[in-house]
Amino acid sequence: MDDIAAAAPVSALAALADFATRHRRLFVLSGAGCSTESGIPDYRDEKGDWKRPSPVTYQAFMGEEATRKRYWARSLIGWPTMALATPGPAHRALAQLEASGRVELLLTQNVDGLHDAAGSRKTIDLHGRIDTVRCMACETCSPRSELQIELRRRNPAWARLEARAAPDGDADIEGHDFSTFDVPPCSACGGLLKPDVVFFGEGVPRDRVAAAFAALSQADAMLVIGSSLMVYSGFRFVQAAVAAGKPVAAVNLGRTRADDLFELKVELPVGETLSALVQALRHRVTA
Repeated sequence: MDDIAAAAPVSALAALADFATRHRRLFVLSGAGCSTESGIPDYRDEKGDWKRPSPVTYQAFMGEEATRKRYWARSLIGWPTMALATPGPAHRALAQLEASGRVELLLTQNVDGLHDAAGSRKTIDLHGRIDTVRCMACETCSPRSELQIELRRRNPAWARLEARAAPDGDADIEGHDFSTFDVPPCSACGGLLKPDVVFFGEGVPRDRVAAAFAALSQADAMLVIGSSLMVYSGFRFVQAAVAAGKPVAAVNLGRTRADDLFELKVELPVGETLSALVQALRHRVTA
């Protein structure tokens, strides 16, 4: 591994620009580090450990009414953080890299939709989108913003609460009797509503994974942005790239699960690093 974490930023940027110059078609995997600069909290610290209790599992959400009440109560308070978030420098830089023809695919582990909002089009939302709600009975999808209106209407006292924002539209509220929270059913069939995201313990749709692997096979190299890769659904793409002989670079603050697999690792803030990379590549084209 060529780890330039301790190198001066100029040297780190030069190495990253060299990597992007040698490998024109990049398969990009992005994680929470892209969105923290947009005010969305992440799950893990720089060591890759949980900052808070692990998220709700698919099994608990589907099997326990109490878990669903607690989830939606916290989501009612936390949703505005997601709804009001705007793309940060990392999102905008990646959209610019795509526009210059350097991105084969942007595979994001984030569910906030900010890559799309920034203008990236060659994207796959590996874990789905939090701005959509799906009925688990009839498969009807609807905007999360519409559900927010209904949640507030049914739970006016809860809507007045304030709490610290948590990852993925969650909020840190404890010490309340969640049994009083009124969760609306699907307006089409009365079924159970779930965010259209992949929960822990739930499988990523096969067609989504297949499309990502197909894009990886066409890429020259892989670039990991702002991800600890502690979740296997993302880590496996690094494993596949290495197995196929494709070099992997990463821009990430802190430890990742794949540190021993990278050809290059830059431990600098992702937004300013990617913005500088875009400028460096433009300079090389015009020089």
